[in-house]
Amino acid sequence: MGSRRPPARRRRPGRNGGGESAVALLFGAALAVSLALALVRWLLAHWWIPVLLLVVGGAVAAAVVRARLAERAAALERQRRLHAALTGPGGLDHMGHRAFEFAVRDLMRRDGCRAEQVGGGGDQSADVLATDPMGRRWVLQCKHKQDAVGGAAVGDGVLYALVGTNERVHRAQVPVVVTNGRFSAPAVRWGLDQNVALVDRALLGRWASIGLPLWELLPRVPAPRSGRGH
Repeated sequence: MGSRRPPARRRRPGRNGGGESAVALLFGAALAVSLALALVRWLLAHWWIPVLLLVVGGAVAAAVVRARLAERAAALERQRRLHAALTGPGGLDHMGHRAFEFAVRDLMRRDGCRAEQVGGGGDQSADVLATDPMGRRWVLQCKHKQDAVGGAAVGDGVLYALVGTNERVHRAQVPVVVTNGRFSAPAVRWGLDQNVALVDRALLGRWASIGLPLWELLPRVPAPRSGRGH
């Protein structure tokens, strides 16, 4: 029988592994301290750089705060002007129907249009006729509400009449119904289907108060026949 080999001895982990880890830790700590000291020396030599950064950062923060305060003040001013245009002394809510027509005419003129008030007996659903600077012809039907908030909504029958007479008589590119009140849901749907612009209380207040022309506030306006326009 052959002789048996003695069992292999298991190696015990050497002690050098722990020593190497300790050396690495000491080296890392020394490197960190060295870098920190170098940074401190650099900051002491260039002290004006952090000061400058603080000044610039403070200026930027102050500018952001001022911009937000200005934006809030502008929003409050827009609300004040909107309220005054609708409900303030001499505002649109306090006018009679005829005065309301002239007010709409004046808004179109303010926007650079040639506009005339034509409402009255036999007006054929047109209270204001206008031509804007791009050459588009507008026909506007005005519906003033004494109870602008709680009163009856402007119905789709007003739109039917306007479209019918516009096709036969006025032939304007932009038929519009303007009210200081609101429109019924059927009127809104029919206006979208037939490309009748609807200016309700909210849009009228913006138009009257912020100074932008109506064609920049409406969601869609036909292009002028010349190819220019909104």
